[in-house]
Amino acid sequence: MERHEVIVVGGGIAGLTATAYLAREGFDVLLLEKNERCGGLINTFMKEGFRFEGGVRALESAGIILPMLKDLGIPLETLKNPVSVGIEDRIMQVNSPESLKDYAALLKEMYPDSIEDIDRVIATIKRVMKDMRVLYGVSNPLFNDFRSDTAYFVKVYIPWFFKFLITLLNISRMRGPVEEFLDGIVRQRSLRDIISQHFFKGTPTFFAMSYFYLYTDYFYPKGGAGQLAAVVQDKIRAVGGQIKTVTEITEINAAERWVGDSTGNRYAYEHLIWAADLKTLYRLTQTAGLPPEVVSSIEAQKQNLLAGRGADSILTLYVGVDTPPETFRKISQGHFFYTPSRQGLGEIHRSELIALLQNWSTVSKADVLAWLDRYCELTTYEISIPALKESAAAPEGKTGLIISTLFEYELVKRVVESGWYDEFKVEVERKMIDVLASSVYPMLRESLLFKFSTTPLTIEKMVGSSEGAIVGWSFQTPIPVVSSMLKINDAVKTAIPHVTQAGQWSYSPTGVPTAILTGRLAPDTLIRQRKARMRK
Repeated sequence: MERHEVIVVGGGIAGLTATAYLAREGFDVLLLEKNERCGGLINTFMKEGFRFEGGVRALESAGIILPMLKDLGIPLETLKNPVSVGIEDRIMQVNSPESLKDYAALLKEMYPDSIEDIDRVIATIKRVMKDMRVLYGVSNPLFNDFRSDTAYFVKVYIPWFFKFLITLLNISRMRGPVEEFLDGIVRQRSLRDIISQHFFKGTPTFFAMSYFYLYTDYFYPKGGAGQLAAVVQDKIRAVGGQIKTVTEITEINAAERWVGDSTGNRYAYEHLIWAADLKTLYRLTQTAGLPPEVVSSIEAQKQNLLAGRGADSILTLYVGVDTPPETFRKISQGHFFYTPSRQGLGEIHRSELIALLQNWSTVSKADVLAWLDRYCELTTYEISIPALKESAAAPEGKTGLIISTLFEYELVKRVVESGWYDEFKVEVERKMIDVLASSVYPMLRESLLFKFSTTPLTIEKMVGSSEGAIVGWSFQTPIPVVSSMLKINDAVKTAIPHVTQAGQWSYSPTGVPTAILTGRLAPDTLIRQRKARMRK
């Protein structure tokens, strides 16, 4: 049996971060990842000379990503990732916070009877943007060594901290679902939909209304988003950390402190950091030999987590087009949030979808496809065009597009169980192409080179994420983990002795920056203890 001081399970960005910090401090640390490559939802791949993203399309630093790289001494060349927003044939560019005026004008042109309501929405976004500038205005303190720059700490961090406390108060006042907030200030249903359908159902209002600020914070690593994971992985190996891929953990013995993989190998640990799906952690953990009170605590947390549900997932269409990037640049920038119709989804993705699932046994294939047609016509698409960010991302004269929309995991699961998954994917691809070709991208009809798609089940299989979730827990059900910034240090704690957690499932709401933050927090106690011993 291999023995290590620390074992990290899960090679997404949280697990990579934890491993990098442990390895830098001289720990005997082993990272175990079930796939051939690390990165999780931060992964870039090639097809027929086109570069595509298998997970996040771009990154926002949020005062965390770039400071983490600087703290670890990791170089990463980045490119701008400007955003466009469009409804029907009206498209605007987001080049700075001042572009909010253009966004207001776009909404007022689309919804001339809701001028006052739009002004209230824009005023809210402005307030949130002001708070976001405080929230992300300095590098996160976890990634700075104040002992080497006390003057900066006194001049910058102390004044910032008091503003930060006020910001936390403002966040707490806007914790309710964004749909309910918009119901209170926007009378027209279509306008409410066109704003809220950008977000996961039940997203807390503060974080939903921060979207315009985040658009201005996006960046794109040269070579693709997957380069972030690649450079951290390189750092781990450079400082003596170990990484073992194609290693799926299938059992955990909490009393004897070892994990076992699918081939029968066992790895003993003094401390375990679980940076993967939390439901899986508690399903795999064997508690025999632990004190009864510990077992009881583990079981209670297990039931709490298993009752939770992942947030909305996504359905993604990848296409290669025999059309030069310059043609697409005339339409939008390289990251494009586009809604083909001002009508809005209404109840299509809510009560109508619920009814469809509840009555599945009596629902016909034609009923599902009719629902799918209406959904594709009215949903909001996130479109990434890598060649508009970096010309090397596609063969000369050609363009690749990544076209995503939020999608319900349970619907795809039912389709699989009913035996027509392949047909469903064909219909989804056909309908998405038809909708976009009829609106913003007519070249898709004649110049399409290839197409393929991924669904929530693809994500579940690829990264082992419950319900194919890409941002952790659903906001619609009680969140079974820490969801307050004031308590984020507790987010990495588990009920299992000598085990901490990190990643998208350990804190809510989450994203790449938060996953990195938890990846830094998870080994923090071990690192501090080692430093204290070295000072003695």
